[in-house]
Amino acid sequence: MLLKELDKALERSRVTNGKKFRLKDHDPADTAGYRLTHEEEAALLAAGIARLSDLQELLYAQRSWSLLCVFQAMDAAGKDGTIKHVMSGVNPQGVEVTSFKQPGPEELAHDFLWRVMRNLPDRGRIGIFNRSHYEEVLVVRVHRDLLARQHLPERLDGKNIWKHRLEDIASFERYLTRQGTVILKFFLNVSKEEQKRRFLERMNHPSKNWKFSPADLAEREYWDDYIAAYEEAIAATATSHAPWFVIPADNKGFAHLLVGAAIIEALENLDLKPPKLPPEELARLAKGRRALEAEK
Repeated sequence: MLLKELDKALERSRVTNGKKFRLKDHDPADTAGYRLTHEEEAALLAAGIARLSDLQELLYAQRSWSLLCVFQAMDAAGKDGTIKHVMSGVNPQGVEVTSFKQPGPEELAHDFLWRVMRNLPDRGRIGIFNRSHYEEVLVVRVHRDLLARQHLPERLDGKNIWKHRLEDIASFERYLTRQGTVILKFFLNVSKEEQKRRFLERMNHPSKNWKFSPADLAEREYWDDYIAAYEEAIAATATSHAPWFVIPADNKGFAHLLVGAAIIEALENLDLKPPKLPPEELARLAKGRRALEAEK
């Protein structure tokens, strides 16, 4: 039901070939013509959460596939809220959320994918990356001085470093999909005007002051640089096996629906089934059933 309601909007957000990709072609306020009330959004989200819960249980029981959901966005685009709302009905035992902050000394002593590899989901589980390996071609690219902390050999720190890193990310994601990890990448596409409104809301409401950091305003000064970096990253790594979804994020409720629909679609495409017990296990099960039924 959820996918049938949102299939048009989901297709508009999906990027599987970056050759002609331009962020300007994706309106942050786009709802694909849908005019949903708050109640309708809530009902659709509840239906999606219920379906996702059933699929996650099958994923966990089968233990063959894993699902990795990558979330990237500008500040205040709603990553935390999206993860909270979409995954609210899923069994916590089958999900792990990793929030990647600035790398520490141990992480900086390794290659840029090392800390990501350590947090990949086990088979049967859903992994959520709140920020990810893409930070290495986004924030590090915008603030190139951060690269010096990684102590790369001088001959490798050249003009082609971003091209090479994007190639490495694409190869890494291809490898993961060949090992049974389904990858979905979400860019929550918020407009600069909506970010301003949300920043002001955080400043003006005491209960939301804690969400605001002066660093957010400092990063806003690099808006155009970040947009250019995101555009190149998505264009270079959007594939049919590891698609990007450019989610219009000015409407939070609609963004939650689209993310949920994308995850449900991916899990349904796996055609998950409960595991079948071998004959000897079925025989033991039948014996146990008879024993229980014979109890007085």
